[in-house]
Amino acid sequence: MTTGYTDQLALVIDGEWIGAGDRATHTVVDPATGRTIGALPLATADDLDRALDKAAQGYRLWRAKSADERGAVLAGTARLLRERADLIATIATIEQGKPLAEAKGEVGYAAALVDFYAAEARRNYGRVLPRAPGARSVVVREPVGPSVAFCPWNFPILNPARKLAPALAAGCSMIVKPPEEAPGSALEVVRCFLDAGLPPEVVSVVFGVPDMVSRHLIASSVIRKISFTGSVPVGKHLMKLAADGMKRTTMELGGHSPVLVFDDCDFDKTVAMLSAFKFRNAGQVCVSPTRFYVQEGIYERFVAAFAARADAVTVGSGLATTTTMGPLANPRRPDAIEALVADARAAGARVAAGGERGDRTRGGDGFFFQPTVLADVPIEARAMNEEPFGPLALIRPFAKLDEAVEQANRLPFGLAAYCFTENGRRANLLGDAIEAGMVGINGMGLSHVDAPFGGVKDSGHGSEDGPEGMHAFMVTKAIHQS
Repeated sequence: MTTGYTDQLALVIDGEWIGAGDRATHTVVDPATGRTIGALPLATADDLDRALDKAAQGYRLWRAKSADERGAVLAGTARLLRERADLIATIATIEQGKPLAEAKGEVGYAAALVDFYAAEARRNYGRVLPRAPGARSVVVREPVGPSVAFCPWNFPILNPARKLAPALAAGCSMIVKPPEEAPGSALEVVRCFLDAGLPPEVVSVVFGVPDMVSRHLIASSVIRKISFTGSVPVGKHLMKLAADGMKRTTMELGGHSPVLVFDDCDFDKTVAMLSAFKFRNAGQVCVSPTRFYVQEGIYERFVAAFAARADAVTVGSGLATTTTMGPLANPRRPDAIEALVADARAAGARVAAGGERGDRTRGGDGFFFQPTVLADVPIEARAMNEEPFGPLALIRPFAKLDEAVEQANRLPFGLAAYCFTENGRRANLLGDAIEAGMVGINGMGLSHVDAPFGGVKDSGHGSEDGPEGMHAFMVTKAIHQS
C-alpha cells in the first residue's frame, strides 16, 4: 500500500499528474504508527503560474457550458465517489487516522453533497422586476470567476468536494490546495471529477509551503474568490491578502462549541449522543462539542456517565475493525492537548477520564491521546478559552438559563452550539439567544447538504452547503431594459 500510495502523490495541472521529480517534497506520515508513507511534491512559482493560466482558460470554457452539462459532470462525480468509496476511505484513514467507518461516512456525505449541486446548478434563479410597459429589470447571478480553495486535514475527502462542487455548479474554475498532511484522498476526489468528464483546465491541485502558495495565488489578478477552512489567525491573514484585490472570501474558521444541558433533558439519549460526537475524529472537528455547561441538578450524574462512555472508547489504528477513535492527525496535537490538560489541572480541574497520551494498548505508538473528560474546569483555564481540537471534554455546572447563555456567548467564536432540553419554550429562547451560525437543539446534526454551514464572529463568514454554498461563488447583476 505504501508504494502505491507514494506513486499517486502529485500536483495536478491541466490534467497532468506531476510527480516529485527534482522538486522539494513534504514527508507524509501515518499518524497511527509515526512512519513515513510518502513524499509529496511541492509546487514551484512556475507551477503556480501555470495553474493560474489554466484557471483563466478553464473559466472561459466552463462558464460557457449549460447547467445541464455542468450538472451531468457533477452527477457522474458523485457516482464515482460511491463506486470508489472503499479505496478513498482507506487512503484517508492511513494518512489522517480516523476510523475506516468514519472515512466511509465522509465519502458518502461528499457524494451526497456533489449530487445536490448537480441539481442545484439548474436552480440558479433570478427575478424579473416590471417597470413601464415594454421596460423591465432582470436580476441574474453569474459565476464570480476563477477561485482558489484552501482545505484542512481533518476532513480530507469532504473539504475538497465541499468547495469544488458549488464552485463548479456556479460555473467557476478552481485551484485547490489540499493539506500536505493528508493529500492522497483529496487527489482521489479530484480524480473522480476529472474521470466524470470535467475539462482538465477547470481544476488544478497544488501543494506547497502554505504562506508562499497563498500569497502567490491570492495576489494574482486571475483569482476572484477565496474559500478557506482552517484556523482563525490564518483566516484573518488570508482576508488581509484578499483585501488588496477586493476579492470575495468565504471563511469557515475555528470554533469552541458550547453545549447547554438542562436538567429536564432526555438524559440517557443526551449523554449517548454527546459522547459519540465528542470523540468523533478524535475531537478534531470544527463543530465538536467542547464546553459542556450542565445544570446543577444533574451535574455529577452527567460527569460520571460521560466519563464512563469515554473510558469505553476503543482507541487504536483506524484500520482495525474494533477501533472507535483513531490517533490525532499529527505530532503537534498530542503535545497541545497534553499542555491544555496540565494547565486545567493546575487551575483546579479534576480528571474524570483519560488525561494521558497513548492508546491504552501500545503506549507511545503513533500520535494517540486518550479520550479525556475534565470536570469543574475553571473559566480561566486555557482550554476554556482556546479551541482544543482534540478528544477533550470540559464540564462545569450552571444554575440558571441566563448564566448558561452568558457562558455560551462569552468567547469570540460563533460556529456551532448545542442545547438539550425538553421544554419547548426554552428551546425557542435558546435558538434566539445563542450567538452561533448553527445551533443544534436536542441533536447533533448540523451538516445537511441542503442547509448552510458556517459561523459568525471570529468563526468566519459566508456559508458552505445548501443554495448558499453555490451563491457564494456568484455575483449579482441587475440588467435594466427600457
